[in-house]
Amino acid sequence: MFHFTYYTPTKVVFGKGAEGQTGALVKEQGCKKVLIHYGGGSVIRSGLLDRIKASLDQAGVAYTALGGVVPNPRLSLVYQGIELAEKEGVDFILAVGGGSVIDSSKAIAYGLTNKGDVWDFYDHTRQASACLPVGVVLTISAAGSEMSNSSVITKDEGGVKRGYNNDLCRPKFAVMDPELTITLPPYQTASGCTDIMMHTMERYFCPEGSMELTDSIAEGLLRTVMKNAKILHADPGNYDARAEIMWAGSLSHNGLTGTGRGDWATHGLEHEMGGMFDVTHGAGLAAVWGSWARYVYQNCLNRFVRFAVNVMGVENAGTPEETALRGIEAVEDFYRSIDMPTCFSELGISPTQEQMETMADMCIVAGGGQKGVAKVLHEADCLKIYQMANH
Repeated sequence: MFHFTYYTPTKVVFGKGAEGQTGALVKEQGCKKVLIHYGGGSVIRSGLLDRIKASLDQAGVAYTALGGVVPNPRLSLVYQGIELAEKEGVDFILAVGGGSVIDSSKAIAYGLTNKGDVWDFYDHTRQASACLPVGVVLTISAAGSEMSNSSVITKDEGGVKRGYNNDLCRPKFAVMDPELTITLPPYQTASGCTDIMMHTMERYFCPEGSMELTDSIAEGLLRTVMKNAKILHADPGNYDARAEIMWAGSLSHNGLTGTGRGDWATHGLEHEMGGMFDVTHGAGLAAVWGSWARYVYQNCLNRFVRFAVNVMGVENAGTPEETALRGIEAVEDFYRSIDMPTCFSELGISPTQEQMETMADMCIVAGGGQKGVAKVLHEADCLKIYQMANH
């Protein structure tokens, strides 16, 4: 058994029409004024934003609003949110959207309660000492930020994408209505399913040790996501499949499927791709994962064999290396089945050698000199993985 601390304070309200309880949930927090933070026009067109405002009105909670969050959320909007919230006397942030909106909300919440530049936390030059409370109305199943301690922000200058983890930012509540995700485009749904899987896979592939209960939870979650991702690929309106995916997204990134473990090299590699090329996060993960897996699997062979057999249904025949490689191939076959990329060309990017060298350097800088535990990666390793994916 690994040593771990498991902390998950977020209250979850799940089901059809759950967003109608938002006002009451916010009022429970004893706040005086809320900043409603959201992305583009979908929450307006769907009427969700109006329903949220009506719920707050009914609860007697004052609010102001700031939209404009984009995928790979920008630091410049975080600064705008901090300025607006200070001006309006905001003491609670309500994120209405997916991971990008939630991450931007967390960054604003840090900026409102700590002196200095909020980017310092994402640049890992200092730690936050406080965070304004955040609540979530979730509209996209993917990032798991609604129950996690993490957020990722992109600095506009240079496209530097960095994550910051701190339990202070864990949301006070998460409202989850699977119906809100039904109108998502198929590519966004598939990208979300990939991201959910990766949050567990990053925790699963560790070189030593095992935790039978945690492993079984992780393997069951991965099988559930793959099964329902295929259902949604054929039937996007399937509520039950949407519900399974939404709950899996939260459990995949609240610490339950790791409890003391984590590699995070694939996320580190993708963050540099996202910063440089602004690609969709889940799709970027799919495009680089197979190359990472083939580069590291021999250093973590037992885990890759177990994964191949227990998750991907590969028959344990031949050598362990053959079984592991068949498992990796099976994951890539699954990605293709839901129209996810398995290399850079399928992702729609073609980085130059210089760009790959820059990404490799930035990945290691962000990792503090190295990345990963399945196999510890240095700059040359990251470059090789990018080169393997660049076809």
